[in-house]
Amino acid sequence: MNQFSTLAREGLWHQNPALVQLLGLCPLLAVSNSVVNALGLAIATLLVLVGSSSVVSMLRHQVPGSVRLPAFVMIIAAFVTCAELLMAAYAYPLYQVLGIFIPLIVTNCAILGRADAFASRHPPLIAAFDGLMMGLGFAAVLVLLGALRELFGQGTLFSDMALLFGAAASGWEMVIIADYQFLFFLLPPGAFFVAGLLIALKNAIDQANAARATPVDAAATTKRRVRVTGTIK
Repeated sequence: MNQFSTLAREGLWHQNPALVQLLGLCPLLAVSNSVVNALGLAIATLLVLVGSSSVVSMLRHQVPGSVRLPAFVMIIAAFVTCAELLMAAYAYPLYQVLGIFIPLIVTNCAILGRADAFASRHPPLIAAFDGLMMGLGFAAVLVLLGALRELFGQGTLFSDMALLFGAAASGWEMVIIADYQFLFFLLPPGAFFVAGLLIALKNAIDQANAARATPVDAAATTKRRVRVTGTIK
């Protein structure tokens, strides 16, 4: 259980692919201009991470070292194809919006790097859990980035959710500021700006936690007055 809790902390916070390792930033910044786009890509990436990590772990003793990376890319590509076909079948409007960024999951460094650095060295259950935590960490940042950019860019939240969940989600939109648009946050420069703020916020939280965890030396911080008494002869 200690290993699973460690993997959860690493994937969700300490080694978050988006905020710490800074991997997969191309799709992270390109399609995160709304919650629905970010959520669609996050789900696809999560499925690919869990599936590819599991299969890479199961085949880790059968794949020769000389063809390790090409084999991992083929495994990832197979799961990306499955995710792409599923999205095209059940969420075709969103599939059209995301376009080339679904196939580009194959080149996501977060997935390939985790397969090579972790899944190929650990049993399937641990590798699958690591892929799940890394995928959830990446998905959380992606959705948060999409929510902030949508809110600051057009004053809404959960707009066009019908693209992913069908007609039942057409009433999910929340209008925070009516008749509002700030184009900067909907364009790529806005994505870099908001992502930088999230990274800075995480670093500030880590520094504050580290400062609280550091023991305070009472002798160094407390000034004591020493009274000296004696007899003058």
